[in-house]
Amino acid sequence: MTTPSAQNPQVSPYGTWISPITAADVAKGGVHLGWPGFASTPRGEEIWWDEGRPTAGGRAALVAQAADGTHRDVLVPDWNLRSRIHEYGARPWVYVPAAGVVFTFWDDQRLYLLDESGEPRPLTVAPTDNIRHMYGEPVVAPDGVSVIAVRETHRGSNIDRSIVRVPIDGSAAESDEAVAVLASGHRFFAFPRPSADGTHLAYTAWDHPQMPWDGTLLYVADLDGAAASNHRVLAGSTTESLMQPEWADDAHVYAVSDRSGWWNLYRFGVDDGSVAAVAPRDEEFSTPLWLLGFTTYGVLGDGRIAAIHGVGEQRLSVIDPATGESRELAAGHSFVEMLQVSGSRILTIAGSLTAEPAVVVIDADSGSLTILKSAADEEPDPRYFSEAYAFTVAGPDGDVHAWVYPPRNPNFVAPEGERPPFIALVHGGPTACSIPVMEAETAYFTSRGIGVVDINYGGSSGYGRAYRERLREKWGIVDVVDSVAIVQGLVDAGAADGSRLGIRGGSAGGWTTLAALVTSKVFSAGAASYPVTDLLPFATDTHDFEARYLDGLIGPLPQTRDRYVERSPLTHLGNLSVPVLLLQGDDDKVVPPSQPAAVAAELARKGIPHKYILFAGEQHGFRMAENIITALESELAFFGKVFGFEPPGVPAIELD
Repeated sequence: MTTPSAQNPQVSPYGTWISPITAADVAKGGVHLGWPGFASTPRGEEIWWDEGRPTAGGRAALVAQAADGTHRDVLVPDWNLRSRIHEYGARPWVYVPAAGVVFTFWDDQRLYLLDESGEPRPLTVAPTDNIRHMYGEPVVAPDGVSVIAVRETHRGSNIDRSIVRVPIDGSAAESDEAVAVLASGHRFFAFPRPSADGTHLAYTAWDHPQMPWDGTLLYVADLDGAAASNHRVLAGSTTESLMQPEWADDAHVYAVSDRSGWWNLYRFGVDDGSVAAVAPRDEEFSTPLWLLGFTTYGVLGDGRIAAIHGVGEQRLSVIDPATGESRELAAGHSFVEMLQVSGSRILTIAGSLTAEPAVVVIDADSGSLTILKSAADEEPDPRYFSEAYAFTVAGPDGDVHAWVYPPRNPNFVAPEGERPPFIALVHGGPTACSIPVMEAETAYFTSRGIGVVDINYGGSSGYGRAYRERLREKWGIVDVVDSVAIVQGLVDAGAADGSRLGIRGGSAGGWTTLAALVTSKVFSAGAASYPVTDLLPFATDTHDFEARYLDGLIGPLPQTRDRYVERSPLTHLGNLSVPVLLLQGDDDKVVPPSQPAAVAAELARKGIPHKYILFAGEQHGFRMAENIITALESELAFFGKVFGFEPPGVPAIELD
């Protein structure tokens, strides 16, 4: 038998192609890169970042690259670097010159200092049965001997947040009295930014029922050591979202505002109340704040601004704030937030359709890009990765956008006339934005002959505030009809087999997956990971950050209680006639396991084919390699079973 090759491709039905990309490869190569930053250490100027390692139980390690290019783990394996603020987390570390790195330890959420002694020591008090503090987004205070951070405090069932100053001499490790509260009085805080001269503190704040992409306030306060006073609002309201203040000089602060309908850069005068747009355009310069500390721009040493921006994609440019003129850098790359700058260097995480996400440093003058660390252990063969293209269709509320990843494998071709099965990928959020980038998880399907379409339904970010607000009080409607419109558009274009359409998603994407299955007849199967399924208990059981999120997505309670019942997929399982796969972590505090468990129980009662897999020790999103492997292989086997083919190399799945 001739071995299939690029020179002699084998004719084989879609879904049966043999791929070198395994679920183990996805898990092993799926190192999650985050929170890069510069560190002026006794060894010299270094670049640090954290790595979420699935093969190490999902532990987040802190990694340093020295001037000679060598890498080392800063913390020994017993230390897991991660903040639990808002349950989604926050930037967990900052380097304090001449002192060491201050970081949040996952196990107890205390702040610790690691100096040259090599042994971390606590800076804040240990949790008790009655009080737990969580810290995130630390920044170096002007005095150089303390950090300013956001603190989330749990006292029984009560939660409050503040911006605090924590000394790094250890005096606050035994008593909270040594921690100075700089800002309080709002439910949420973000982006604490002291001015270079130490006289001011900028930050943002908001309250329930607002989410930070709905409306925030930009504050400036006078700062005097451990005290802050004269807090005043520079901008913001319940209908204006402001993100990431950064100091232009001692009298002016930059921030991103969507007052124009797009998240654009503005310059605010601290004393004179002046407001000036910087390079205004119909593009987004920010993103929804799910993780505290996400940054999309930085002020370079000469005053220019390095900014990530775009419409439905993310490019990097250097902008002259005096003229608004800009110059794009590293064309062809898609940039993730978490941008940091030092002098003329730009540090961020970037990927492209031919390269997986990586920590990169870019010279703002020459434009040269250097890869420091790739998410993949080995460079993947690009021949097995799909060549994505943008796809737009007309939906009920206007254009709907998506990225299409057709099947691709150099060793196989489908029989003439066969159209490929397609899986609609629904992102979470639901305010997220899918951008085109090489991902092994997508190639896991496309290299086997299954197309993937990544949908930016109405409500997604990246297309302006009006697009984002299409979902207001219409969650479970707009996201569903937009997803249906996209896949129907692929079928109409001859790109997909209309009888073999699946849908998959996690969190809010899991909700849309189930909502689409019970309200439409387009999809043959659905795989939902940690999905919201029943809105009324979710509104009371979920964590504080999203406790009032449904006010905007569905409507306020109790006035719209009937709407909560009517929209819930659990209410309409009687309309369901196709198989369902449910994947869930048992330690999920965002979407409790009771949500998918209720659907599984009802599907069993109705005799509808399904599979419910509960992963021990997993939270909201799977981080352990063995669970990532099981989840992916289960999804592939599940869709293959429904679509009528047996994917080679994965265990068969038995549905209940």
